[in-house]
Amino acid sequence: MTPVRYEVTNGVAWLTIDRPEARNALSEAVRKGLFDGVHRFNADDDAKVLVLTGAGDKAFCAGGDLKEMNETALTVPPPDFLPQFGRNVDVPKPTIAAVNGIAYGGGFLLAQQCDLVVAAEHARFAVSEVKVGRGSPWAAPLSWLVPPRVALEILLTGDPISAARAQQHGLVNDVVAAADLRERTQQLAERIAANAPLSVLAAKRTAYLSAGHSRAEAYDLAEEIWEPVYLSEDAQEGPLAFKEKRTPVWQGR
Repeated sequence: MTPVRYEVTNGVAWLTIDRPEARNALSEAVRKGLFDGVHRFNADDDAKVLVLTGAGDKAFCAGGDLKEMNETALTVPPPDFLPQFGRNVDVPKPTIAAVNGIAYGGGFLLAQQCDLVVAAEHARFAVSEVKVGRGSPWAAPLSWLVPPRVALEILLTGDPISAARAQQHGLVNDVVAAADLRERTQQLAERIAANAPLSVLAAKRTAYLSAGHSRAEAYDLAEEIWEPVYLSEDAQEGPLAFKEKRTPVWQGR
């Protein structure tokens, strides 16, 4: 049985690492399951938003499987070691991390790469590689997600930070009671899934424009991204539905 589960509820795909006995560590089977799940989500027209989470209430993901790393004498992880959204796998639709416990090392990576993060109050985040002599090149985006000095503290100490502090610095969108994590994340995802799909896809692309572009370039690129949306059938359906006082029926075209 695969240690990663995929299920869709009301347009929201839940991709769950189901290895709680090992704190959802990233074994080879888990990594393969995550890749398979992401590809399935990309191809699933019924799934509008992806939620990534872990089974149980102790760990979202504790990071790499250190026992397996020792057995295989892993040195530099290959580029396809595990899914890195926007780097080795394109995920155009929105993604949310529902962090239900510790997110250390590779678990931090998985949460960091999602577009939004909802965390349980007891969740903890750490780039713990300096404590085990490993590397974290995947943490390169951290200094534009949080203030540089906060990023340096996280990277240099390897110490965990609380969900509340992660939210304070913008790494987390919302902190909720553990018992409410799934419901609150599902509600957030459904609000996104109810919106015009072409506009949602364009909005995500626009949000990631700022890095590496001047303001003028970003505006020009944004115009290119949004022009097909303006020209779509959905762009006419929205105002028509408003005029007719009904819920829009999006076609994604």
